[in-house]
Amino acid sequence: MTAYAVAHLHPAEHLDEEVLTYMERIQRTMEPYGGRFLVHGSAVEVLEGQWPGALVIVAFPGTEEARAWYASDAYQALLPLRTRHMAGDVVLAEGVGPGYDASATAAALREARAGA
Repeated sequence: MTAYAVAHLHPAEHLDEEVLTYMERIQRTMEPYGGRFLVHGSAVEVLEGQWPGALVIVAFPGTEEARAWYASDAYQALLPLRTRHMAGDVVLAEGVGPGYDASATAAALREARAGA
């Protein structure tokens, strides 16, 4: 199942040279794990709430690959170039399969709630 690394990066006071170096090198750290950018800092349209900062979404073939990339020596060596200058929240999430139906999930949750 496809897994996604999702980052909400908060705006920095200024774009530091280290952040640019991080951006130049991150793709090479993802390639061995099948990672590819789906969204990388493009403008977001806020429909609810607040969203200060940038959105980044990277797809991986599965959760194992996403975890292995994040824990890899190559990425961990690169990561401080961003984190020293730009705070953010980063999560991994597994996607849903073809034909996923939210109403079936709701029905299962109703059934579990009724049995509790």
